[in-house]
Amino acid sequence: MLLVCRFSVSPDDVPRFTDRAARALELLAAQPGCRGGEAGRAIEAPEQWVLTVRFDSVDAYRRALGPFPVREHVHPLLAEADTSTESTHETLLSVTPGGSAARHPSLLT
Repeated sequence: MLLVCRFSVSPDDVPRFTDRAARALELLAAQPGCRGGEAGRAIEAPEQWVLTVRFDSVDAYRRALGPFPVREHVHPLLAEADTSTESTHETLLSVTPGGSAARHPSLLT
């Protein structure tokens, strides 16, 4: 499962945002079932940022959001994300460097 959150961040807010995003990534990565995550910004529009985190399953994602430090630090950050598009996605294809694309079963069927 993939969590994708988009943010609009003004240049003055970048240091604060990156500190908060780093803390969120650390807290989520410490949870069972989290496979890791990244934060980055658009090259063409540097005020546009994305935070992505991968989980083993929907259940792992939901459990990862439960501990108090996550509710204290991650939930407020995610509440500031652009909600005009969906933020949780299922992984249907993946590949590792030099490997072939792997197909994964849908969670929806």
